[in-house]
Amino acid sequence: MAEVLHPRKSLAINPLKMSQPLGGAMAFMGVDSCMPLLHGSQGCTAFGMVLLVRHFREAIPFQTTAMNEVTTILGGLDNLEQACLNIFKRTQCKIIGICTTGLTETRGEDLQSDIRLIRQRNPELAEVALIAVATPDFSGALQTGWSKAVAAMVEQMVPPTAVTVPSQVNILAGSHLTPGDIEEIRDMVEAFDLDPIILPDLSGSLDGHVPDRYIGTTYGGTTVDDIRAMGASAHTIAIGQQMQPAAQALSDKAGVPFTVLDRLTGLVAVDAFVRQLQRISGRSAPARLRRQRSQLQDAMLDGHFSFGRTKVALAAEPDLLFALSAFLSEMGAEVVGAVTTVDAPILAQVPAEQVVIGDMDDFEQAAAKAGAALLLTHSHGRMAAERLGIPLFRVGFPMFDRLGAAHQRTVGYKGSRDLIFALGNLLLEHSHEGHAEDWHPAAANVAGEGGHAPASTH
Repeated sequence: MAEVLHPRKSLAINPLKMSQPLGGAMAFMGVDSCMPLLHGSQGCTAFGMVLLVRHFREAIPFQTTAMNEVTTILGGLDNLEQACLNIFKRTQCKIIGICTTGLTETRGEDLQSDIRLIRQRNPELAEVALIAVATPDFSGALQTGWSKAVAAMVEQMVPPTAVTVPSQVNILAGSHLTPGDIEEIRDMVEAFDLDPIILPDLSGSLDGHVPDRYIGTTYGGTTVDDIRAMGASAHTIAIGQQMQPAAQALSDKAGVPFTVLDRLTGLVAVDAFVRQLQRISGRSAPARLRRQRSQLQDAMLDGHFSFGRTKVALAAEPDLLFALSAFLSEMGAEVVGAVTTVDAPILAQVPAEQVVIGDMDDFEQAAAKAGAALLLTHSHGRMAAERLGIPLFRVGFPMFDRLGAAHQRTVGYKGSRDLIFALGNLLLEHSHEGHAEDWHPAAANVAGEGGHAPASTH
């Protein structure tokens, strides 16, 4: 069990953490015909939009209530009302996802009362879902904001029902899953002749497709009708511990049983997912999934010579940190540095001696002290990698100095196989003593039981 440390630093040096309202807005971007709205100043929205545009390289629908000094003192009701009216008149959207910021939370805005009053004054908004989420950016992180937004959508949009559709299954996708990951998950679920409702579904809205006309809102993703039909599903699978509150809310409202899967990366984890789909569908795994499993096993055999004894340092949101560290540990690597954004129960299961709630400076120091040979974090870790001379594999959000971030895939049998090759090739390219070129099957036979491979002659 990892020890979770909370260093008391007076400032963050090259922050790892992304804010709660940004996480909430990202979750709303996985819903069709939606407009995320930050209830705060224009600067809060502008900064978040820059990160989203650089990561996804797409047009990002994002609005603000544009709070200023006067409205901060007198209250933001009028700004919120005008923003909702303007958005609806211009876009005819079906959902407005309202995320608070530190500004409005510090003042103490009564958002639910404001929304009730807005609806009374403006009957034309009756068909628009106004989903309010408390996401102050002085607490939490991207993962917690995402979790709160999904739970709010379930609580405020899913009606109770006595009907059950046996072939329908809910997939609650965590913030650590890319559009490419979600596409892979959908393919696996549909392989069992099940009909998945995925919430949020970034693979429909931010997968890089180009619409044939201008659309002012999100285009693609989970529809309003799909969300309202989630109560009729036979089962809910929550991917990542962050999705447990939403799964519990759905169970409380509609009685849908749920299963929480901590990760979908690695052979053991994907097998658990497939077994769950077998139980729900009553079908055996199709031949193509069995072949993909065999391909992953072969990749693990091919790659374990590169991963064995390799020291790795990671910095990511809690669920992503656990998924990657557990996978690397299973491949024989040693996690010598683990840094994350906020405390979470899953951190106790990270295969490392300690997990630090910190920043990129903590990450860099841990990697240097332990002699890490590989770094995994988002693009803000590139400076640390350059200073330490250690290869960096980019994961998480934001990833703005590489193309195809939205299509990176690390889940399922295929995603796990691809991750082995990507990391293994990076290690081979930056080979180090006792690994990669120095450690291969022939050397293993020469070394004998318990021994080490002979030194490289290269």
